[in-house]
Amino acid sequence: MSLDTLGLDKNKNGSGVSQFVLLGLSSSWELQLFLFSTFLLVYVVIVLGNLLIVLVVQTDARLLQSPMYYFLHHLSFIDLCLSCVAVPKMLGDFLRREKVIPFSGCLAQLFFLHFLGACEMFLLTVMAYDRYVAICNPLHYLRVMNSHLRLRLVFGCWCGGFIHSITQVVIVIRLPFCGPNELDNFYCDVPQVVKLACMDTYLVEVLMVSNSGILSLACFLVLLLSYALILITLRTHLHRGQSKALSTCASHLTVVSLIFVPCVFIYLRPFCTFSVDKVVSVFYTVITPMLNPLIYTLRNADMKRAIGKLRKKQVASHCFGKR
Repeated sequence: MSLDTLGLDKNKNGSGVSQFVLLGLSSSWELQLFLFSTFLLVYVVIVLGNLLIVLVVQTDARLLQSPMYYFLHHLSFIDLCLSCVAVPKMLGDFLRREKVIPFSGCLAQLFFLHFLGACEMFLLTVMAYDRYVAICNPLHYLRVMNSHLRLRLVFGCWCGGFIHSITQVVIVIRLPFCGPNELDNFYCDVPQVVKLACMDTYLVEVLMVSNSGILSLACFLVLLLSYALILITLRTHLHRGQSKALSTCASHLTVVSLIFVPCVFIYLRPFCTFSVDKVVSVFYTVITPMLNPLIYTLRNADMKRAIGKLRKKQVASHCFGKR
């Protein structure tokens, strides 16, 4: 489905706005250079960290057969893609005086941000269900979480993300834009873009809140319920095996909080601007994709062992290759 088919050309030619000006994180040139260096380092960590998890799980047959690591593999891939939606543009804008993005580029950012973000929310909910079955019904875990179910669950996450995102884009495309065209952020997102429409946007805002805000809150509540049931189960059967499960759940809860709390704050309210909005946006578009691989690798003995095996295999192949 092309943007032209959805009516982009009509919107672009029929309004006075063909591009948006991004105000970014700062107007100070010196601070922008500092932020460029900082976020470039963060971006490198995001790419390398998530690529490492994808590579390790793909090359370790035992991990790939485990439902938890199968989902973690997909989570890292989503984080890797999500970091490429806004961060490269933000890094380039740090080195420019004028930060502009065409209307089509703005819609592309909006689509992929919500597509990948919703996929991640659904996948984290699936991962909570996976932990619930593993801990509360361990004898039937592998039978319940079989390969066919895992595939269907991941496919459902991608389909749900697409439906959520395309709904957002279709609504935004139909809005008239005649100026102003300044977005008080470093990327295009629904709240800022809708506010620039030349019409009363109350009903649109309610629809968007119902779409993004309720979705975030519903997934968050389901996750909290799942982990509450898990903690109740662990409380009555706490020994070494459950201690490992508790550590895994703590990692998942950390990731969940880092993603869902900012999203609920941004989307589950009327589209008004707060001074902390940009900081919160940085958190779930940049910081969370960086922390996910660190949380799942540094706190996970299986991942650390698999990374060690991969490193030894690479060293051995390098040594034999020289002979």
